[in-house]
Amino acid sequence: MLNEFRDFIARGNVLDLAVAVIIGAAFATITASLTDDIIMPVVGAIFGGLDFSSYFMLLGPVPEGYAGSLANYTALKEAGAPVLGYGQFVTVLINFLILAFIIFMIIRAANRVMTKKEEAVADPAEVQLLREIRDELRKR
Repeated sequence: MLNEFRDFIARGNVLDLAVAVIIGAAFATITASLTDDIIMPVVGAIFGGLDFSSYFMLLGPVPEGYAGSLANYTALKEAGAPVLGYGQFVTVLINFLILAFIIFMIIRAANRVMTKKEEAVADPAEVQLLREIRDELRKR
């Protein structure tokens, strides 16, 4: 059983998948930073200081003993207050759209490179010569 497991792990597909997951996790943090630190502040500035992550609805009573601000989504959530964070959802949705667009652009570029590579592959001289011989034999 251990040998089968080792063979399974040693297959190229499993190792490729592991590498993809690790790179994907790193890529997700880059995308999150791009959205949180660059895109959302610009969008907020365009809409007059709008910060999507601070938009929420309080769905129930604030826990007793809570002394923080009622406008602080993070503090209310940590205190256990029932909040509907639709602004945070908008931020995550924008993160997803950016990530999907970047992946689309990467795949599009890879497809173009693969197409050009396939077009660039020429027949060897021997194959070309054999085709010419075949064509001559057909004419006779």
